[in-house]
Amino acid sequence: RRFRKDGAQYFGPYTSSVALKSSLSKLRRLFPLRSCSKNTFNDYARRGRPCIEFEMKRCLGPCVGLTDEASYAEQTRGTILFLRGKSRELVDNIEREMHEAAADERFEDAARLRDRIRAVERTIESQQIVTESDVDRDVFALAREGGEVEVQVLHVREGRVIGARGFAFSNVRLEDGNVMASFLGQFYASGAGHAPPREILTSVDFDDDGALAALWRERFDQPVAIRWAQRGGGKRLVEIAERNAALGLATRLAARESVDTALDELEERCRLKTRPHRIECYDVSNLQGTLAVASRVFFENGEPVKREYRRYRIREAEAGDDYGCMREVLDRRLMRVDTEPLPDLLMVDGGRGQVGVVMAALADAALEVEVLGISKERDDVSPSIRVKRGGGLKAERIFRPNRANPIMLAPSSRGMLLLQRVRDESHRFAIEYQRDLRSKVNMTSILEELPGIGPGKRKALLKTLGSLRAVRNSTVDELLGVPGVSARDAESIRRFFDALTAPEVVAEADGPDEMEGLGEVEEAATEMAPQSDEKSRRELPSSDGKESA
Repeated sequence: RRFRKDGAQYFGPYTSSVALKSSLSKLRRLFPLRSCSKNTFNDYARRGRPCIEFEMKRCLGPCVGLTDEASYAEQTRGTILFLRGKSRELVDNIEREMHEAAADERFEDAARLRDRIRAVERTIESQQIVTESDVDRDVFALAREGGEVEVQVLHVREGRVIGARGFAFSNVRLEDGNVMASFLGQFYASGAGHAPPREILTSVDFDDDGALAALWRERFDQPVAIRWAQRGGGKRLVEIAERNAALGLATRLAARESVDTALDELEERCRLKTRPHRIECYDVSNLQGTLAVASRVFFENGEPVKREYRRYRIREAEAGDDYGCMREVLDRRLMRVDTEPLPDLLMVDGGRGQVGVVMAALADAALEVEVLGISKERDDVSPSIRVKRGGGLKAERIFRPNRANPIMLAPSSRGMLLLQRVRDESHRFAIEYQRDLRSKVNMTSILEELPGIGPGKRKALLKTLGSLRAVRNSTVDELLGVPGVSARDAESIRRFFDALTAPEVVAEADGPDEMEGLGEVEEAATEMAPQSDEKSRRELPSSDGKESA
C-alpha cells in the first residue's frame, strides 16, 4: 500500500487486506517462491536442508540449491504476469514450457505444468468478464453532493475488473472536470507503481489540451489515451464505477450523520457544554501490581487519530495504586497544554474515583475541560468480570463530576457505542504496550522491575541465591533466607514471577481494585507515539465510511 523508490516492483494498491491475502494464497500455490526472511534463508542454507514449506510444495528450496537460477527466474516472471493481470500471456508461457517438457520426455514436469495451467484458468474464471475487449483500462467516475466528492477507480485488465478503490474528498469547490483532471494528475504521480494503462476512461469531460497524455508519455514511455466514455462497453464500465462512487458517497455521508447523532446524544445526555468533537481517553494497566503503564488515545469526530496516541511508563506512583498512577499521568499530560491543547472531552476508564482524580489534577493546574468516566456496573461476587452471575453483559455506567448517580445510556445508543469504542481502544493500546514491556523485561535485568526491591536487596538476592534463575525459581521460604528481605518482600517477589509466567488475563472493573490486564510490557519509556495500529473496534460507522489503517 506504500510505494518506495528502492528498485523493487510494487503491485497494488489492494482495496482490502482480504483481497491481498487471497492473491498471495493463490500465488503461493501457483508459483512457490520463497517467503522467508533473509536470516531464515541463511539459517537453512547453513543446515543444508529446506524447511517444511518445501515439503508442502510451497517453496522451491533455493536455500539448498534444489532449483536453479533460470527456473526460479521463470517462476518470478509468472508471478509478475499474474499480478499484472496478464493471464493469457501467462498461460501461453506455461503451455510452451509444457510442450517443451513433453518433447524432451520430461513427463512429470509436463504434468506439473499442465496442473498449473488449470489452476491459473480456474483463478481467471473466478473474475467476472465485463467487456469483450482485451484493452487494459483504468476507469474513473465521480459522485458529488455539495462539497462532498467520491472518486471511484476500476482497474480492468484483459476485460476483467481486477481491483477497485474509492477516494473521498470534502469541501471541494472545483468543478467536476477540474476535480477529475487534478485527481488523474495526482493518481499517476507516484512513479512506476502507478503507471497508467494505454486507455483511461472517465465519467466527466475535461479539456487539458493533451497535457496529461504528454506528461505520461514522457514519464512512462508509452502512449496513453484519455476518453470520455459515452457509448458501448466503455460506457458500461463507467456506469459501474459511477454506481460504486455514488454508493461510497452515500455510505460516507450516512456514517458522518451517525457520528453527529452520537456526539449530539453525548452533549445532551451527559450535559456537556459543547459537542465532544475531540476526545482523549486514559487507561492505567499493571501486571499483578507491577510494571504499571498507561495509555492515551485520541478521537476526532468519531475517528481515531493515531499520531496523537501516547504511551506512559509509570515512574513514581506504586504500580498497584490506580489513583496515584492516573494522577501521575494526568500531571505529565497537563504540563504540555501549550504544545498539546486540551480536547473537548477528557475521558477515563474508571468510575467516580478516577473522575475525582482528574478533577483534582485539573484544579491544581488551573485548567478546565469536560470530564467523563465510564465503567461497568458492579457485582458483589465478580466485580472485575464482564458477565453477570445471572447471564448477560453488565451495563455501562457514565460518571460526571458533581453528580451522585451515574448516567445510564441504552446499550445500543450511538453515544454509548462511541464511548465504548474509545474506551476499548485505550484499553487495547495499554495492554499492547504492556505486552511489549513484558517481552523485553524477560530479556533485560528483570530484578530492576521487582516492586520494593532496591539495589541493596537485589545484590543480596544474587549473592545469596547465586543467579537470576535461582531467584526466579525460589520459594517464599528461600527468599526469606536472604538478608534484608522481609516477608512482604518475599511474597511480592514470588507474586511478580508467578504473574510473568501466568496466562494472560484481561478483566475490567471500576475503582482501584480493577485488574487492568496481565500483559507483556516494554523497557523504560516516557510518552511514546505508537509505531503500529490497527486492531478491532466497536461497530460504529466512521466519519468517512472507511476503515482506519
